[in-house]
Amino acid sequence: MSKKKKELQINYLDLIPERSAQLRWHTDIRGRMVLEIENKGAFNTIAQKLFGKPRYTKIHLDDNGTFIWPLIDGRKTVEDIAALVKDEFGEKAEPLYPRIVKYFQIMESYHFVNFINKPEK
Repeated sequence: MSKKKKELQINYLDLIPERSAQLRWHTDIRGRMVLEIENKGAFNTIAQKLFGKPRYTKIHLDDNGTFIWPLIDGRKTVEDIAALVKDEFGEKAEPLYPRIVKYFQIMESYHFVNFINKPEK
């Protein structure tokens, strides 16, 4: 008999996201949120000096991301934010829960957000 590893099941809707303190952000002229990530490290410093690479990489969020980003305050759960997205976008937000969970998984994978109450693996 093989032993299966017991995977930790996480309900993303119960998690409380907070923005990374290392990010800068602003709104562009079209009203969209722009995240700025500083390119640090020896390789990036060399690339900036030799090849004129920018010090900050800019990530332009879409309408949903622009709406969601200010709602990430370290108090609202993903489910609370999903309800506000539903109120704002209605049927255009569907399928709501899979999309918002995927959004937060991606944001977490890039270290743009972390979850205050996420259990350790």
